[in-house]
Parts: sequence; structure tokens; C-alpha cells
Amino acid sequence: MRILSISDVEIGFIYSPMILERFQAIDLIISCGDLPYYYLEYILTMLNVPLYYVRGNHASKTEFSSSGDRSSPWGGRDLNQRVMKDDTGLLLAGLEGSLRYNNGPYQYTQNEYWLKAFHLAPMLMLNKLRYGRALDILVTHSPPWKIHDDNDLPHQGIKAFRWLIDVFKPTYHLHGHIHVYRRDVVTETQIGPTKVINTYGFRELEMKTPCLPRQKKSKE
Repeated sequence: MRILSISDVEIGFIYSPMILERFQAIDLIISCGDLPYYYLEYILTMLNVPLYYVRGNHASKTEFSSSGDRSSPWGGRDLNQRVMKDDTGLLLAGLEGSLRYNNGPYQYTQNEYWLKAFHLAPMLMLNKLRYGRALDILVTHSPPWKIHDDNDLPHQGIKAFRWLIDVFKPTYHLHGHIHVYRRDVVTETQIGPTKVINTYGFRELEMKTPCLPRQKKSKE
């Protein structure tokens, strides 16, 4: 299956009719945060495939627009502190936000992230018993500790994410939050069986799942 992962910055050709030609083979959309809900809804509507997301530290509690006020993207599935199984058989889990630096709504301490990770653990262990693996894709806004992160507090990585990677060994850990302005910035790191990817802007991924990809609904 083919996955479009997005985060942090709107891309002009994605927010246009060009998306249909460029990403016609996409089976799933994953947002790693800090993108407006109208942008996510546009992508979801145009590609007509499921959207899973977590919020970034800059997300608003309510987004106001001419089409109505919303506290989440219509049609999307919030992964924060949840473990989900997609119709294709893909196992996903997510955690939102960043380290706390100015008391924003989606900011947490390292200790709070540990509690959130421990909350996911029983569900991931149950996945391991049921499906022979705990997790395929971990979706977060912030990066894991000392991988793709920076030294300043807002952009430091999360220690609990490293633990989730080490213990549950997802195929991918997708994150955003760290903006990429130079070509020499590292955006992919292999940690054991897990590939950690900064999906700033957008990234396309391909992976096998236990089930055949769903049939896309035709637009009438």
C-alpha cells in the first residue's frame, strides 16, 4: 500500500487539483500535525482515502472558517493516545504535541509523555498476541529523543518515544515538528527494525500489509 504522510507546512500543488494526478495511487493519509483542518479535509476529499492524524503544538482548539467551526478535521481519525487497526490490517498508534515551553494546549512534559506511552503499552501488547506484531506505524508530532531533534526545549525529542520504538519495534515512526530548510538535514534514521522519518512537508511511503488494499469509492 502507498501512504502519503504530511506535516507542518502546506504544499501548493497538494492544495490544488494537481493532487489527483500526483497522488492517485495513495491508499492512506497520515498527518503528523501543525496543519490546518481545511487543508487536511481538502486532501481527504480529493483522494477519497482514510486520514489518520495527530495534532501539533501549534494546533488551535477551534478552527474558524466560512464553512463552519471545527475542533478536528471532518472525516479524519484522531490517533492521539489510541491504537487503531485500519481496514487494510495496518496497525497504528499516535501521540500529539511537543514538550511544554509556553503552556500551549498540546504541550506536555517528559513525564507526561511517559504516562501516555504506558497508556498505549497494554493495547500494543494485545496487538502482539492477536496479530504477531505490536505496531506498524507510530505517528507523533515531535521526534524521539536525540533523533532528528534540536537542543532548544520546544524542539527536543521525547524520551518515551525511544522506549516505544525499542520495545514495540514499529516498521515506521513518522513525525514532524522539525522544519527542514537545508538538503543536508538528516530526515531518515534507522533504529533497529524501525525507520524514523521526519515528514516535514510531505513524504510518500510504501509498505506491505496483511490484507489487500481497500477499493477506493468512486466519485459520482
